[in-house]
Amino acid sequence: MTDARLRHGRGSLALSFFAQGVAFALLVTRIPAIQDRYGISDGLLPAFLAAVPILAGVASVVTERLVKRIPPSAVLRWAQPVVLLALLAVGGGSEVWHVAVALGVFGLAVGALDASMNMLGVSLQRAYGRSIMLGFHAAYSLGGITGASLAWAGAHWDLSLLVSYLPVVLVLLPVALIGSRWYADGARGDAVAREPGEGAGGSSGETSGVAFKLLLPLCLVMTFAYIGDSTVSNWSAKYLEDVLGSSEELATVPYNAYMVTTLLGRAVGDLGVRRFGAVAVVRCGAVLAAVGFGVVAVAPGAWVGIAGFTLLGVGLCVIVPQTFAAAGRLFPGASSDAAVARLNIFNYVGFLIGSPLVGALGDLWSYRGAMVVPMVLVLVTYWYARSFEADTGRYGDGHEQPRVVDVGRGGHEV
Repeated sequence: MTDARLRHGRGSLALSFFAQGVAFALLVTRIPAIQDRYGISDGLLPAFLAAVPILAGVASVVTERLVKRIPPSAVLRWAQPVVLLALLAVGGGSEVWHVAVALGVFGLAVGALDASMNMLGVSLQRAYGRSIMLGFHAAYSLGGITGASLAWAGAHWDLSLLVSYLPVVLVLLPVALIGSRWYADGARGDAVAREPGEGAGGSSGETSGVAFKLLLPLCLVMTFAYIGDSTVSNWSAKYLEDVLGSSEELATVPYNAYMVTTLLGRAVGDLGVRRFGAVAVVRCGAVLAAVGFGVVAVAPGAWVGIAGFTLLGVGLCVIVPQTFAAAGRLFPGASSDAAVARLNIFNYVGFLIGSPLVGALGDLWSYRGAMVVPMVLVLVTYWYARSFEADTGRYGDGHEQPRVVDVGRGGHEV
């Protein structure tokens, strides 16, 4: 790839991450309004919400097969408009079946979009020869903050869902379509990762070159990270209000603080990876996240609890982007896309497990005790951090490599 194509590809992909962050935040932060609009009962609501990540996981599996025939950029090019149009359909329907279909389409498109975006990110990072994945996820976090702010404005001014969603879609849809012209697919060679003594498919006999034994630690890390993330997004407000005795207004602060520190951590995280290496950054993130959960669990009051959730953002923010990047290093060439697609499924597994797990433990035990479980799980990432280092860790074709010798194995300056 030429330098200009790399830069254009990087900018257009960051725009896609941003647009996805906006769309997803607009959906999840207006769930009460969606429930009211369609008269969805409290008993039925969890089924609607669970359908989105389940269908997204299915779409991620399908995307793994699709990219054997067409490049990830083609999948992303159609998936992003479908996500935005499905969001608009969620706000524009009138019957329960309308929203059921819209959410189903949203889930399928999100799965394809998440998988293809991260495939492109991994291949671009390899071409650049240095860590840039955290920057893409920082764009997603910025989109999430933007979407949540727009959702707050819609709720504050009592705007209908359609009125809230329509201007956003009208802006993002053409921008995403125009930006998709510059998506840059990496080299799609036939290199595969092999375990000692095994063929390309590992012991399972797969032909895609992805040995699940190698990918499993990263799958666990992804699951644990999203259990932690869903704990914050689903339980931080309730925890502050019910356990720490804060006001309803103050209870909205932890998630906002978490999102802001996630954005800031990802914005500078690539610098840390280049200087200290992925293993050190992931271990540091795991420790900070575990300390954050520990602070939340023992917090005597609301402000200490907010400090704990804020620290969680600093710790968790680096883990997911580096997990995708590690999959790209473990499985170079054509196998990289399959590894990213499979790893992406565990994003949704963690999301599905996290909220009910904390809720069940809170009801059976205590919500303070429930916070210890994601603390332990995220700390396990420290043990698996060596999986973020690969023998195939050296990137790309030399572009921008004078700054580092090996991003994946320590990033020593030369």
